[in-house]
Amino acid sequence: MKKKDSAKLSKFLMIGALLGVMFSFIGYFGLDIWLASTQWLLVSAVMALFGVYLKLT
Repeated sequence: MKKKDSAKLSKFLMIGALLGVMFSFIGYFGLDIWLASTQWLLVSAVMALFGVYLKLT
């Protein structure tokens, strides 16, 4: 994977992680969107970890 593609994917994953946290926040008020709040937090954590990994490589 090229460095440019890696940076793009990293940014995409970090934005996805932020969206997951926002979905979790919405789910906290009882409006679960497809997954429960804790599941959104887990998805966000995994996306953020992969985003940071790609940024560092």
